[in-house]
Amino acid sequence: MVAKISSGSSIFGALAYNQTKVDEQKAKVILTSRMIEPRDGNYTVGVCMRSFEPYLAANLKTESPILHISLNPDPKDVLTDDQLSEIAQEYMVKLGYGNQPFIVYKHEDIDRHHLHIVSVRVDENGKKLDHNFEFRKSMQICRNIEQKYHLIPADKKEKQPVTLIKGIQYGEDNLKNQIAGVIRPLVKSYYFRTMGEYKALLSLYHITVEEIKGVSADKMFNGLVYSTTDNNGERIGKAFKSSLFGKSVGYEALQQRMVQSGEIIKQKQLKDRCKTILTNAMKLPLNRVDFEKQLFANNINVVFRQNDAGRIYGVTFIDHQNKCVLNGSRLGKEFSANVFNELLTSFKEDNNKQSQQHRNSHIGHADEPNFKSQHDTENFDDSLNLFSMETNGGIDSEEEAFIRRMKKKKKRKKPI
Repeated sequence: MVAKISSGSSIFGALAYNQTKVDEQKAKVILTSRMIEPRDGNYTVGVCMRSFEPYLAANLKTESPILHISLNPDPKDVLTDDQLSEIAQEYMVKLGYGNQPFIVYKHEDIDRHHLHIVSVRVDENGKKLDHNFEFRKSMQICRNIEQKYHLIPADKKEKQPVTLIKGIQYGEDNLKNQIAGVIRPLVKSYYFRTMGEYKALLSLYHITVEEIKGVSADKMFNGLVYSTTDNNGERIGKAFKSSLFGKSVGYEALQQRMVQSGEIIKQKQLKDRCKTILTNAMKLPLNRVDFEKQLFANNINVVFRQNDAGRIYGVTFIDHQNKCVLNGSRLGKEFSANVFNELLTSFKEDNNKQSQQHRNSHIGHADEPNFKSQHDTENFDDSLNLFSMETNGGIDSEEEAFIRRMKKKKKRKKPI
C-alpha cells in the first residue's frame, strides 16, 4: 500500500475535489470520525466544513492546516468497504490523527480503487499537531497494515521490471487528462536523447508532440503542443499546449531531460541489453511481425518509420526494462534502418518464393516458418497498448494536479 500525504490552506478545495467525484458517482463516503452527522446521511461540502471550521478558527497562523491523504492498495488486493474503513481508521490513529475530525472517501473512477482522507493539522484548542518525520512514520504504518491484512507489499511492486501506463482512448471524456496521465510519467521515468526518440515513445500511446517557434515581445520562444493520433500515426482531435500539463513536459524541461538521459545511458551502459537481444533476434529467420513479437517478449518495442514505397528509413527501440529509448543508428551501424530494411525485405522476398513453391507443389514441410495472418498482425498492433504502463491500474491525472495545488504555498505580499 502506498500513501501520499499533502497539505494545503483550503478546506473547501479539498472537500470540493472529493465531492465532485461523489456527485459523478465515482466516489462515496465510507467512514467519518468526529464529524457532524447530517440528518439525511449526505455529507455535503457545507456539512463537512461545519466540522472543521472550529479547529481552523482556533489557529489562524498555520499556513497549511489542511491534511489530504491518498491511500493506495495494490489493484490485486480485494478489500471490502468495511476492511478499507478499518485500514483508514488504523492508519489515522497510528499517524497521530485519531482524535481529529476526518472523512474517508473511496474513489472508484479508475481501476485502482483507493481512499482519500481529509482532516486538519490543528487540534480543537488551536495547537498545531507535530508532523515531523511524518512520511517515514507513514511508510512504517503502511508496512504494518500490509502484514496485518495480507496485502501485496508496495516494495515488491516497485521491483517489477515493467510498469504499465494506461493508453489513450480517443472518444472518451477528459482527453486532456488522459494525455497528462501518459506524458508526465513517461518524461519522468524514461531516458531519451532526441525529440525523435521522445516522439517514438509517445507513438506507442497514440500521442504526438510538435515543436512551435515564434516571437513574443521581440523575443524568440520555443514551445510544444501535444495531440492524439490514429492507428496510422495521423493527428486527430484538438492540440494542447504543453503549459496545460505543467513545466515538466514543456520545451525547456525536455531539453534538460535529453542531456541528462545521454549521460545516464552512457554511465549505466543501458544500451548493452538492447543490443544483445537485437543481435540474437536478427539471427533468427523472422518476418517483421514475428521479429516485433520476439522483441516484445523481452519488454522491447520497435518503431519503424517507412516512406510511401514501404522502405524503412528510421527505427527506434524502446526498452521498457531499462526505461530507455534508443535510435537504431545510435546503437551502431549494424542496427541502422538500412540494415533492417534489407533484412526484413530480403526475408519477405524469400518467404514469397517459398509460399509460391508450396502452392505449386501442394506439399507442406514441418520446418517451414509459421507465417501470421493479417488478423494476427492487427492483434499484435493492438497488444502494443499493453505497454500502456502502470502497475497501479492507471494514473489519475486529476488527483496528481490536485496534489500539486495542495502543495503550492501562497506568496506573501511584500510590505509597501
